[in-house]
Amino acid sequence: MTKEAIASRVELGELLPLMEEFYTIQGEGHHTGTAAYFIRVGGCDVGCHWCDVKESWDAAIHPPTEAAAIVANAKKYSKTIVVTGGEPLMWDMEHLTGLLKAEGMQVHIETSGAYELTGNWDWICLSPKKRMLPKPRIYKEANELKVIIYNKSDFAFAEEHAAKVNEACELYLQPEWSVREKMTPLIVDYVMANPQWKISLQTHKYLNIP
Repeated sequence: MTKEAIASRVELGELLPLMEEFYTIQGEGHHTGTAAYFIRVGGCDVGCHWCDVKESWDAAIHPPTEAAAIVANAKKYSKTIVVTGGEPLMWDMEHLTGLLKAEGMQVHIETSGAYELTGNWDWICLSPKKRMLPKPRIYKEANELKVIIYNKSDFAFAEEHAAKVNEACELYLQPEWSVREKMTPLIVDYVMANPQWKISLQTHKYLNIP
């Protein structure tokens, strides 16, 4: 296949720069504790300095992979699929989610919302970042708002975005892993004073699983 043909199929979402795929336990947010198959798509220009998967940023180092092959692998393991990154919405997700839904799967996404929403999702976890703010539409669609707390100013950032999501959207505050011992007590106090929020912990890291 020529470079032009590959690029055209990537544009359509028929090929995706797949970084990794794995079956594990969802460690964060509303679905914590749920067995799920993760599809990690390469490519991200949001650039969070504390990102724990910086190797996902450069899409060019991750091979363009047939969406159909990704789905064929996924259906061997789970009916719950989580598409993550990187920033998965850099790519058109209509084709991948169409194939997954055709197999009867529950399809979730974890996204910063920095790109326009594409795809057919059962659950949208919006995790906004300061460097590239979410596009307006995703606030109406998000099922879950998960804000990473790295320092005290992030509480105000969280409230700014909570004011924009739909009424049914669940609100989570999650300590950034490297400062969890410092920030978790502050989050506990904040949630007790503001019970519309819940705490999300990266339980998969405590469990030492992917």
